[in-house]
Amino acid sequence: MRNKETLLDAAAAAFVASGVEAPVRDIAARAGVGTGTIYRHFPTRADLIIAVYRHQVEACAEAGPALLADGVPPYEALRRWVDLFVDFLITKHGLAAALHSDEAGFDALHTWFLDRLLPVCTELLAAGVAAGETRADIDAYTLMRGVGNLCIGVENDPRYDARRLVGILVAGLRVRR
Repeated sequence: MRNKETLLDAAAAAFVASGVEAPVRDIAARAGVGTGTIYRHFPTRADLIIAVYRHQVEACAEAGPALLADGVPPYEALRRWVDLFVDFLITKHGLAAALHSDEAGFDALHTWFLDRLLPVCTELLAAGVAAGETRADIDAYTLMRGVGNLCIGVENDPRYDARRLVGILVAGLRVRR
């Protein structure tokens, strides 16, 4: 199982760096395994992409509460969580193409993604508001949608810096004292 997690982390990093068409040999090199190991776990590219998608959603879902439990100040926890969310979104853009015409499968994954991540973002925002660090006039869905929209241009323009724009958006959530 640890080997599989290492593969998923390596694939996610490769997808963020090079898109979902990153060569399997590059993913294998990042994971420190042979390409055969990847194909044993994930017979098709679509299988790998979906597994990375689910892995990243779970990592994001677990990260928010973990950051708060570790004593990270709420605004900083939100900022770090949004960084993870951006990594996920950059990977996610290739998912639809990988699933080809499986619209129902994509819709089910998207519903699951919202069910897992909206409560986490809501918790982070609420913690920030309670601590007086974050504005109270934005909800989780609106924030996640805004971050998602800022990430759309990444795949088509190497000059487009979604991280910088998302950073400006998140900075606008901070309450100045």
